[in-house]
Amino acid sequence: MEKTFMEAMDFRHACKTFDETKKVSEEDLEFILETGRKSPSSFGMEPWKFLVITNDELREKIRPLCWNQPQITTCSHLIIVLAAIEDVKPESGTPLRKFSRREMPQEKLDFYVNIYSTHLKDTLSSDENVYSWTARQTYIALGNMMTAAAVKGIDTCPIEGFEKENLESLLELDTTKYQVACLLPVGYRINPQSTQLRENLESIVEYIR
Repeated sequence: MEKTFMEAMDFRHACKTFDETKKVSEEDLEFILETGRKSPSSFGMEPWKFLVITNDELREKIRPLCWNQPQITTCSHLIIVLAAIEDVKPESGTPLRKFSRREMPQEKLDFYVNIYSTHLKDTLSSDENVYSWTARQTYIALGNMMTAAAVKGIDTCPIEGFEKENLESLLELDTTKYQVACLLPVGYRINPQSTQLRENLESIVEYIR
């Protein structure tokens, strides 16, 4: 049974160990990935790619590079979220193509490309700076995928603890094109959920009127 949004927020937690006997259906997996695809991004660049790893041998090799966390090998599907590098650079032609998806006069298109290049001049000045920017964008998609999974009663665990360069080497990534931003194991919990601990709303919200 699908959950309401707030029920999903209460259900979601960082699942540390998954039930290896239960698999997420292709339909539910596609639903989760689709929410990632439809997520908003700065300038509409969608600077991400999602690798879905189901190969057990590969996941066994990935696990030691992720602080030996059991989520990597016990989950149903392992989603590796990549941050785009080359495609967000104006010279790649991709920003122009993406801006052109909306019908507009040439002068307006030129305006958008110019403001993109000018506004992001420092951001796009090196691959390191690009990664810092695009990796932040991927977290919007990551959050949406986690909530989408929770709506379906599916567990996840966002993982930042990994050896980036070694993992990229294992995956044979061309890091001029994509770099690993985070990992998202997906599956079903085997242990009871821990108590959700959060600060109260009054302590984190300030109204400026």
